[in-house]
Amino acid sequence: MPFTTGSENIEVQGLSIILPTFNEAGSIETMVSSLLELTNQYQVEILVIDDDSQDGTANIVRKLARQNSRIKLIQRVGRSGLASAIKEGLIAAIYPFAIAMDSDGQHEPSSVLSAIQHLHDGAELVIGSRFLVNSEIHGLSERRTEGSNLANRLARWSLPNSYCQLTDYMSGFIAMDLNRCIQLVRKVDVNGFKFLYELLAISKGKLRITEIPLNFQPRLHGTSKLDYAVLWDFVVSLIHTALFRLLPRRAISFGLVGVSGVVVQLIITSLVMALGLSFQQALPVAVISAASSNYLINNSLTFKDQRQHGRRLLKGLLKFLLVASLPSLANIGLATVFYNLVQANAVIAQLSGIIVVYIWNYAASSRFVWNTP
Repeated sequence: MPFTTGSENIEVQGLSIILPTFNEAGSIETMVSSLLELTNQYQVEILVIDDDSQDGTANIVRKLARQNSRIKLIQRVGRSGLASAIKEGLIAAIYPFAIAMDSDGQHEPSSVLSAIQHLHDGAELVIGSRFLVNSEIHGLSERRTEGSNLANRLARWSLPNSYCQLTDYMSGFIAMDLNRCIQLVRKVDVNGFKFLYELLAISKGKLRITEIPLNFQPRLHGTSKLDYAVLWDFVVSLIHTALFRLLPRRAISFGLVGVSGVVVQLIITSLVMALGLSFQQALPVAVISAASSNYLINNSLTFKDQRQHGRRLLKGLLKFLLVASLPSLANIGLATVFYNLVQANAVIAQLSGIIVVYIWNYAASSRFVWNTP
């Protein structure tokens, strides 16, 4: 069935449109209706991947799906995240051309036809850019725009040189030929910062890519999902790519949190010693404080998809301290021996002990505290 753009007819076997949602009850019906109207004469499926929204989003989609068989709902329970939703939708797609776009109305449905034109012309991946000459940005604050510009500069530095001409590595609007891209899609790390960034990183510069201008609109409803955890993921993604993806992302995040724990331990030791206690008396207090700090930060950032709450948060802390107890004793013992026999330097002594515990804490706590392999 032909897609028509201007005076050209494009033969397309079918199109899958992936819409990730989380609490988008105020915009999803408008978005789906606009896409159906735009593509009414074509072979199209609209896959809504919902992260168990609490505002009735899934029920709205379920009602729409009963009225139109081209609408499908995948309601996810026990798993979440934008990147994983996009990946799951692309893998579930039945047609060779697929588009993933925001469901909040910021991506205009009319961009779909332009993207399909470029896929037909031979592009393997089409990116909707907010920063091309003909692009327009509405409803994005100056601070968010500056943040996106900075993120794009850092992404350009970290990705293959063949992608240096791109302008929007953070885009949420992507179209692809799944016949050529599906194997890369399957390899995308869903714990990454952005699905597009991760896809570009693992493709090693080999994809044929075209950008199209976006008319970026204000959200139809709700607020942005950008938060400190997203920014943390971006830092981890940059380090992950810079290290040639040799270390697991979680290990990198766990290590960064561990650095903050070092700072906490050093500060607590200094403060307690300033109160008149000896190094040997101050060190256990500092080690426990640092371990507790590490647990709380890792719970919010490194293992956010398995985040503990309420009683489970306290239970998890106790398990984390138990898991860390053996290496913590090694930390205290090694640091004390170093301080007494090698050099009476509290900072160097503690660092020698901290190095010992990292690998054990990461491996053991991943498995026994957050139940991840």
